[in-house]
Amino acid sequence: MPAKDKAERSITSVTDQEALEFHARGRPGKLEINPTKPMATQRDLSLAYSPGVAVPVKAIADDPATAYDYTTRGNMVAVISNGTAILGLGNLGALASKPVMEGKAVLFKRFADVDSIDLEIDTENVDEFVNCVRYLGPSFGGINLEDIKAPDCFIIEQRLRELMDIPVFHDDQHGTAIIAAAGLINALELTGRDFATTKLVCNGAGAAAIACIELIKAMGFNPANITLCDTKGVIYQGRAEGMNQWKSAHAIKTDKRTLKEAMVGADVVFGLSQKGAFTDEMVRSMADRPIIFAMANPDPEITPEEVARIRDDAIMATGRSDYPNQVNNVLGFPYIFRGALDVRASTINDEMKIAAVRALANLAREDVPDDVAAAYQGNRPRFGSNYIIPVPFDPRLISAIPLAVAEAAMESGVARRAIPDMGVYAHELSARRDPIASTLQRLYERVRRHPKRVVFAEAEEEHVMRAAISYTNQQLGTAILLGRDEQIRATAEKAGIDLNRPGIEIVNARISKRVEAYTDYLYARLQRKGYLFRDCQRLVNTDRNHFAACMVALGDADAMVTGTTRNYSTALEDVRRCIDAKPGHRVIGVSLALNRGRTVFVADTAVHDMPTAEELADIAEEAASTARRMGYEPRVAMLAYSTFGHPSGERSERVREAVRILDKRRVDFEYDGEMAADVALNGQRMEQYPFCRLSGTANVLVMPAIHSAAISTKMLQELGGSTVIGPLLVGLDKSVQITSMGAKDSDIVNMAAIAAYNAGA
Repeated sequence: MPAKDKAERSITSVTDQEALEFHARGRPGKLEINPTKPMATQRDLSLAYSPGVAVPVKAIADDPATAYDYTTRGNMVAVISNGTAILGLGNLGALASKPVMEGKAVLFKRFADVDSIDLEIDTENVDEFVNCVRYLGPSFGGINLEDIKAPDCFIIEQRLRELMDIPVFHDDQHGTAIIAAAGLINALELTGRDFATTKLVCNGAGAAAIACIELIKAMGFNPANITLCDTKGVIYQGRAEGMNQWKSAHAIKTDKRTLKEAMVGADVVFGLSQKGAFTDEMVRSMADRPIIFAMANPDPEITPEEVARIRDDAIMATGRSDYPNQVNNVLGFPYIFRGALDVRASTINDEMKIAAVRALANLAREDVPDDVAAAYQGNRPRFGSNYIIPVPFDPRLISAIPLAVAEAAMESGVARRAIPDMGVYAHELSARRDPIASTLQRLYERVRRHPKRVVFAEAEEEHVMRAAISYTNQQLGTAILLGRDEQIRATAEKAGIDLNRPGIEIVNARISKRVEAYTDYLYARLQRKGYLFRDCQRLVNTDRNHFAACMVALGDADAMVTGTTRNYSTALEDVRRCIDAKPGHRVIGVSLALNRGRTVFVADTAVHDMPTAEELADIAEEAASTARRMGYEPRVAMLAYSTFGHPSGERSERVREAVRILDKRRVDFEYDGEMAADVALNGQRMEQYPFCRLSGTANVLVMPAIHSAAISTKMLQELGGSTVIGPLLVGLDKSVQITSMGAKDSDIVNMAAIAAYNAGA
């Protein structure tokens, strides 16, 4: 099987129960359809349907091209399968393939803002399949074929491409080929090789392998230097056993008959076969500085650790996200269709595929942006043997790949719409990027590189247990469940949760050997604040927030998460008895408001009720530091109801004073104020104040009081269009995060990951 986005067994692996619950939660499945126009009044309905809908009907009948203007066709892809080759599971039928096809549709939307509908066709007959799909053309701007067995997939794709005037793309073939070819270009560059003289062996002769060979030949690779192997050995001219027309097209004249013989002296080997196909001896026999793409899924033909044990000069890629250089189809298909749809292409041709290859290869050679560097704990990956392929969450993919594909479509004559200004188009593409998942993904990736021990202080709650299990399943670190053993296990058993797994620890505060040390620590802190020794002992023994905070304070855990069973202010008071502010810092709450194309940090949303000017300046510094730590260059707006003196008032004067304090401190980030929220967030309104010191719209908003901060973020959350995370608790000397009461397990996992992230800051 090719290395694909949907079939990875990686550090993001999940349990069977967790997967089923994810797909069943709320509305079953992963997709829904929402209207894009208002449907609030009778007039809206009259425009949307009868009689208004008759007008675009007539327009399309007169000019079919206007369907792209008046319907969803120009942003709609059908994801189609018959379920004959589902993941690595084989032929399980059309209905069983539906979760996978829904997942593919989700990836289209998430990465490239392409709308998709999954269609499962219940036939294994090639003619019936083709006849079903060929008549769907008016509904869609493109067809993505998926999980269809070979050789049927070759026949189906070719016939549909001949019959339909929209792109038909079998991702199992071409997606893997495009990503692998991009990595190959860069690996050849690093090792001083070229397409003319490099010797390549490809083990596996299925859909992905054939596509890889055809693509690199189309790019200029010398056909005589490519040796294709299948389970019966080398595919050579004159071989009769196990042959078909697709294999025969790549047969060469050679006296080599086995994979072992073919790999002697080879510069490159592509593996699209199975685990263990490459032996130590084979790898040892390759040329100096070998290039090994072990792309079998879920387990590569040979692992990077095994290769490193044999030789230290190899460049490796796999299909796995827990190794460098992942050949992941999600780097390709969303963006290729994005570019094809935007120029209304009639097909996806070799020129468009090659353009995607070169754009991917070039992207890996550029300096990575803050968004990517943040995932590497500030250590920016550089072009080299461990970075020859961009990472899937690189925000530049959305503007680089579609633009290259669209240009190639126009130049090769298959585009039916010209894009007049590619610079404007690139900007429009960037605006499509959804920051919600990418912000969290960067954070998760960094924690996986530096796993942390996180205390879940309310572990007797079922949803907290599920969050802890998810935390460990995602290999973010160790989850410490704090509570009574018997209660935790009874709840887990009743809920069908298996706690007997690596990465889960249960700590009972009442019988812990650390009670005495925690009590002494707490008494030393509180004895002059009205607390007797027995008061501190009772807090440690009976209150899980105090026990958990002491664990973190004394280094028995890296971070803690709490708050789901008690209100924020109460939990914060508990924690503050045990943990001080970081020296030179102020404890504040920062919420992240995530919307399409924009991430905004809002402070203070949790701690300071009516901050003074001095406190506002401190809050600005702390919030800016938080933004930087999460990979953003801060532009801080000090908000008020007034803008630069109009209208005036007591609160606005405090904000102006805070700006003067920041001036004296000579801070190293952009800031200005006082200003209203619309000026801070709207570039056109900001232009009315040419003296404003911000170079662009603000991404950090400092609120004049907690009530305005809380009201605004909660309104954003409830009105829709934004996702609000937090408030994040920052400024403490140790890492603690407090969720909202009744938080869902997914929210708790996010906060635990943020706590772990801050513990490594």
